[in-house]
Amino acid sequence: MVDDNPQVRQALCEVFKREADFDVCGEAGNGREAIEKAQQLHPDLIVTDLSSPVMNGLEAARVLKSLMPTVPVIVFTAHRNEARAGGAAAVISKSEDVAVLIRKARSLFDPIAA
Repeated sequence: MVDDNPQVRQALCEVFKREADFDVCGEAGNGREAIEKAQQLHPDLIVTDLSSPVMNGLEAARVLKSLMPTVPVIVFTAHRNEARAGGAAAVISKSEDVAVLIRKARSLFDPIAA
């Protein structure tokens, strides 16, 4: 889970932890930290905000896609149109209900669940 706002990151982690089919293996406050942690933790899915200091989510998604091409990256952002160009597996607006994010995360692993 990647977001520079600790409260948003913690809230998203809690939402995913309440779901029986998800575990949160790590958190990062920016794209560079996300890349480092992803290489250490080998996640099955990465959820990142678009805007963050040091390296934004779009730049991180591009690097992650080249390093870990089978790991889907969902950009969860208020800047939806910008994120579409970055090669993310999905782009979910922060104005959407968080249930939309959960459904999309599930669908990336089980197309029948979509």
